[in-house]
Amino acid sequence: MNSALTIDIISDVVCPWCYIGKRRIEGALALYAQQHPDRSPPVVRWHPFQLNPDLAPEGVSRSDYVQAKFGARAATVYDRVKAVGASLDIPFAFDKIARQPNTRAAHSLIALAEPGPQQEAVVQTLFDAYFIEGQDLTQVSVLVALAQRAGLDPAQAQAALADERVIDQISEADQQARAMGVQGVPFFIFNGRVGVSGAHESEDLLRAMENAETEA
Repeated sequence: MNSALTIDIISDVVCPWCYIGKRRIEGALALYAQQHPDRSPPVVRWHPFQLNPDLAPEGVSRSDYVQAKFGARAATVYDRVKAVGASLDIPFAFDKIARQPNTRAAHSLIALAEPGPQQEAVVQTLFDAYFIEGQDLTQVSVLVALAQRAGLDPAQAQAALADERVIDQISEADQQARAMGVQGVPFFIFNGRVGVSGAHESEDLLRAMENAETEA
């Protein structure tokens, strides 16, 4: 049996293009399974990146954040993201988001999950909670409930959220990604060899997967 291709995804849960990237890598994985039925399913692992690592744990007002970041473009800056999301059946609801969070706590839940279906469920749940439901990811009670929804043990989730060592590990992983040269997310690393920055189309991600398998 061939050794499984590894896919490491560096992303942030408040990055809309990362949600789009998740949907597109799922499409690439489906194409891979169709075209290479003899190969082992790839192993997908999610890693943290913070778009706003300096935000306070309680976050800031989303409207103030968007206005400060985009100024005159604030009213229209997400139009393209919404259109791309709609094409992928992602009903982005930016108007529901009241709080821009520091995402270290949310990332600690992803780190708690086992790579594979469990971690995928946590990532998906966090994306849906933030971008579709407008939930406040600064609240521990919200995060614990989301962890339970995704299949994690709520007591373990609560412990991880309170563990400063876990939070520090998230910050260190974020810094390591930047040291590797990651400046934006999503960022995909295939077999530790081929890096792809951005939420490219599924067909492009499939080619990167295949290239990684053929490179020595």
